[in-house]
Amino acid sequence: MSATRHILRAGARCLRSDSIIASSSPAASLPSSPFPSRARFSTTSSARNVPTAGISQSIPPTSTTTSGQNPEAQTQAQPNRPDHETHFGFQTVTEAEKTQRVAEVFSNVAETYDRMNDFMSFGWHRVWKDHYVSSLNPGSHPPFSTPPAQHILDIAGGTGDIAFRHLAHAHTHNGNPNVRVTISDINPSMLAVGRQRSIAQLPASQQAALSFLEANAEDLRSAGVADNSVDLYTVAFGIRNFSNIPLALSEAFRVLKPGGVLAVLEFSKVDRFPLFNAVYKRWSFGAIPLIGQLVAGDRDSYQYLVESIEKFPSQREFRDMIVAAGFEVGGQGWEDLTGGVAAIHKGMKPVRA
Repeated sequence: MSATRHILRAGARCLRSDSIIASSSPAASLPSSPFPSRARFSTTSSARNVPTAGISQSIPPTSTTTSGQNPEAQTQAQPNRPDHETHFGFQTVTEAEKTQRVAEVFSNVAETYDRMNDFMSFGWHRVWKDHYVSSLNPGSHPPFSTPPAQHILDIAGGTGDIAFRHLAHAHTHNGNPNVRVTISDINPSMLAVGRQRSIAQLPASQQAALSFLEANAEDLRSAGVADNSVDLYTVAFGIRNFSNIPLALSEAFRVLKPGGVLAVLEFSKVDRFPLFNAVYKRWSFGAIPLIGQLVAGDRDSYQYLVESIEKFPSQREFRDMIVAAGFEVGGQGWEDLTGGVAAIHKGMKPVRA
């Protein structure tokens, strides 16, 4: 409990010195472009033909931007190589093995996913998610104008936590019923939780604007997601589990429309605050797997999850990966939350792409 109090105090100090509020500037709305009819969607209601497309959104304000040198070449990424080595926590495995083992982890934790994030963030993940969606401002449009049809693809979003926030913000806060969200996840167990929650939690109008897609983020083409068909691509606390992150970023670039936005929320590094970092790591590696064992009867899954945070690239390294995929980023390219325990990364697909 002493370690817990230290973390909470340190987190509060970091939060005061590290503003959680991001600013964004409006961008012009984009024309509609739904996914092709061959895409294998399942919906929560019979109303399948909800208008889909354009999210009008910006990257963080800046006087300069940085972009990849050859975005067209980046989009021609090689398919996932089953024998190529990657990491599963601290273990070295093949990409195919990681895909299988990550699937097992999330099948095990699907029913307790939010509880897991509560343990790893002391409940802050809920504040971060609210801020993340608010900073993207889905469904925004000028006063007295016709709300544009907009489409959001939420990757690794099986339980619906981010997608439901997108819909509530767009439909209720911005008064735009023409925003549609597709939840995509490789894990059917996570999608099943999302479907159940959507029926229990969402009004009928928002259920009609929601669809589900079982797909691998590293190969969205196989699931029928066409080039230049998405306006906002979001992934929250999921990308660190991908077997081939550069390939997933390349797919994000491919499916986004020119001017579309990639937005990633992920656990990150607290290196700027050494004392807080030391206490946070002690909590993560000492307490979280034990709590997983006591609460969920699953120490191994929680051990992997804290190791996956440690292995994820630093803010700067991940920013550089986004740029290498062809995106333009504003300012430093990320926003730290709670001193860097988590970070938001945004990139825009160049209009010329």
